[in-house]
Amino acid sequence: MLARGLSRTGRGAGDRDIRQTDQFVRILSGYRAIAALVSLCFLGALGSVYLVGRSADRLEPFLALAAVGLSTLGIAGLILGHRMIRRNLLHSARATRAVMASVHRDALTGVFTRSYFMEALRNDVHHGSDKSLGYLQLDMDNLKVLNDGAGHAAGDAALTHLAKTIGAVMPGAVVGRLGGDEFGIAIPGCDNRGALRRLGEELLRRLDQPVNVAGRPTRLSATIGMALAPADATDVDDLIAKADLALYKGKKAGRRQVVAFDPDMLGDERHRRFIERELRAALLMDELELHYQPVYGADMRVRSHEALLRWKHTVRGMIPPAQFIGIAEESDLIDKLGEWVLRRACADLETLGTPVAVNVSPAQLRRADFARQFGLVVEELGVDPGMLIVEVTETVPMVAGAVEQANLDAIRAFGLKVAIDDFGAGHASLQYLRGFAFDIIKIDRTYIANLGDNRIDAMIVGAICDIARSLKVDVIAEGVETEAQLDMLRRAGCTAFQGYLLGRPAPLKRLSVADAA
Repeated sequence: MLARGLSRTGRGAGDRDIRQTDQFVRILSGYRAIAALVSLCFLGALGSVYLVGRSADRLEPFLALAAVGLSTLGIAGLILGHRMIRRNLLHSARATRAVMASVHRDALTGVFTRSYFMEALRNDVHHGSDKSLGYLQLDMDNLKVLNDGAGHAAGDAALTHLAKTIGAVMPGAVVGRLGGDEFGIAIPGCDNRGALRRLGEELLRRLDQPVNVAGRPTRLSATIGMALAPADATDVDDLIAKADLALYKGKKAGRRQVVAFDPDMLGDERHRRFIERELRAALLMDELELHYQPVYGADMRVRSHEALLRWKHTVRGMIPPAQFIGIAEESDLIDKLGEWVLRRACADLETLGTPVAVNVSPAQLRRADFARQFGLVVEELGVDPGMLIVEVTETVPMVAGAVEQANLDAIRAFGLKVAIDDFGAGHASLQYLRGFAFDIIKIDRTYIANLGDNRIDAMIVGAICDIARSLKVDVIAEGVETEAQLDMLRRAGCTAFQGYLLGRPAPLKRLSVADAA
């Protein structure tokens, strides 16, 4: 069993490093026999003295007493010395073993380090092994948000609590910290997919119970991918890769869940690789193009355009961004796409005659040099920064750390405007806007679609417009499709409008003269 084997391995690693000390302890363990032999020698000497004295019809009491005293002291000294030295050496051996074991433990959480965990896992998961093992790949949700919002001490406390909870739910598991917020959990002898899933779900349920972090009750969550050996994989790297695929699917589906590996996921992975390969080729073969959708002001004149990326594949036709942007964000492709969009939009500025908004991915903002590279391109092309708007999704204010915030501050300092796109679509809260500098709010189309039928949506739109007026920022209503919606949005206080009623996205050459004016 892996647990027993790992225990032996952990103890053995320390034993190998202190083998000489342990051997010395074992030698001293036989010291009691040596002491007995020496004692017999003293007794023999005493007997000799006694016999000699008897044979001479004269026994010196002082000499006999001295012999007995010396023998007793010698025996006592040998026994006490043996016990003292053995106790000290055993204590030293335990301390040395503890130090050696700590080398293989994560200093924060107490679980095994990545290298030691992987080495131990390979002892049981390999080609030809008949041992069953359930494997869980766990990634903590939103640890970065917790670190940025409450400090790294809170994040450390959350990780420590996670490790303790894993130990409580799965006491027989072998746990390793594979990265910052990623853990591997091995369940020896588990060949039941349902049982493994239930363990993972119980762990998530325990994590969802409030725990005191940084002085306030906090609910933690994680996403788990699971796989079985040898049913799904017969070597460690394959096992982890397949559990990681399941973990990735869980993240894409909304996190906070346990997802089992399924062979169909390999097809999804091949699809991702295919899209990535084809997208790289598209950049070289000029298969990408920008479509521009006009944004109208309150006077019903075009005040700006939003640049929307399209992929015109030679075989598959027009591919919408939802099918490739997520894949691009997982590699350096998102940076290449972002630069391509910026350069093309800058080249089209003169023809459009209005400012242009370009969408920036959160993955781009996480690059420390994003703002500098963005500024270099704008300077190289000789474009007025005031003619460019950077649109970021509404989740950016939630998760923006030091790097993202620094990039956005640098962009605004450079003279560009920042717009929050799709505001209200997910988990945006007005409190996130307090420390986030921006120039434009774009109300998500879901509020606009129900404006006439849902009183709550109308109240939310009105509240956003009121806040925008107090902050002196613009409000753009997205997804305007009817005259009734347009009229209500005007009365609510929106300063600009965008939607199919006013103009659909189109390539630059198809824009009407009125739209381009």
